Amino acid sequence: MSAKKLFGLVGKNIEYSFSRGYFSEKFDKLQLNDNSYVNFDLASIEEFPAVFDTHKETLQGMNVTIPYKEDVGAFLDEIDEEAAEIGAINTIKIYKNGKRKGFNTDVYGFDQSIAPFIKDTHKTALILGTGGASKAVAYAFKKRGISYKFVSRIPKDDNQISYENLSEKVILETGIIVNCSPIGTHPDVDKHPNIPFQFLNDSHLLFDLIYNPSETAFLRKGKEQGASIANGMKMLELQAEKSWEIWNRQ
Repeated sequence: MSAKKLFGLVGKNIEYSFSRGYFSEKFDKLQLNDNSYVNFDLASIEEFPAVFDTHKETLQGMNVTIPYKEDVGAFLDEIDEEAAEIGAINTIKIYKNGKRKGFNTDVYGFDQSIAPFIKDTHKTALILGTGGASKAVAYAFKKRGISYKFVSRIPKDDNQISYENLSEKVILETGIIVNCSPIGTHPDVDKHPNIPFQFLNDSHLLFDLIYNPSETAFLRKGKEQGASIANGMKMLELQAEKSWEIWNRQ
């Protein structure tokens, strides 16, 4: 009889999670009856070590989501070089000796999912939000030679701009706008980041990391101005498959 293998998602208020459904369906298709995937819904990152203590016999790998991507590294034995440079972790592999190593598969998922929409004219980007996911997005843009600024309610440095300073000039000089904030996620489907949509046109590309709903208010308002749009579903699938690859790597 094969050994039980447990995988899971670490986050906060994650009942809606994509990952649990995705991997449970994957295990069914591959007839991996001894594999299971659960949510580890933690009120605080301080609860994280207890997850390992409780499941140390079966736990093989984990995904990490909001709001712990930047904090979870402190509880790991090793961090992949790329994940360390990004400053955010969304995948953890647990080795047979119990060692825990952090990776970032968000950057792969984002880069591959936005690639078909990028045009030669898309030289600059605005990244809405400054959390863990936004760091992966920024890293992908850096690799592609696309300059970017973060948009924050309270800018902390020269590479951040406030929503109030998103002028017509700033928008027209921007090719890509990526929403990395949770604003607009179900059930708050009428909400959207506060950007001046009236200055958008058919040269813009709007990408929303949100996948539920499939067309957020952010994307809909961009589409009304002629912008190209894409949501985060493909990114999620790609980062999940990359996580699976890492977990099964010998």
